[in-house]
Amino acid sequence: MDRPALVTDFARDFGDALPDGGSLLGLDLGTKTVGIATCDAGWRYATPGKTLPRGKFTKDCGKLREIVAERSVTGIVIGLPRNMDGSEGPRAQASRAYAKNLAAALELPVLLWDERWSTASAEAALIGQDMSRAKRATRIDSHAAAVILQGAIDSLAGSAF
Repeated sequence: MDRPALVTDFARDFGDALPDGGSLLGLDLGTKTVGIATCDAGWRYATPGKTLPRGKFTKDCGKLREIVAERSVTGIVIGLPRNMDGSEGPRAQASRAYAKNLAAALELPVLLWDERWSTASAEAALIGQDMSRAKRATRIDSHAAAVILQGAIDSLAGSAF
């Protein structure tokens, strides 16, 4: 691919950088794991996927590259952990750096999406499904990634590109 890497906080810029159709990948970056979600090519429904153990960037990138190829992913949405007052701390800066590196490595546009309340929302949904605490612990990150991705695709669907 020959398009420049794009990392943005704005859905409009992200949407403009995407080709028509194609699946999107949602990521919830934790210190120990990466929660993964995907959506359909029509950008309607986010679905929780795998939770990968977090390792060195090159190892993470290799696994994500496989998923991108397998699912025909055209863009990536990464959760941006902001503080409740909207400010950004060290985790947000680490997410921005990861997004920049991932956009360059995979040559895909990346949208940073505010992830406040995503884990709480995912946990409430899993509790509503009467899932045990042990099962929730193994699935929470991928479900949080789906909450992040769903918020982004809902915004993309509501925008005229």
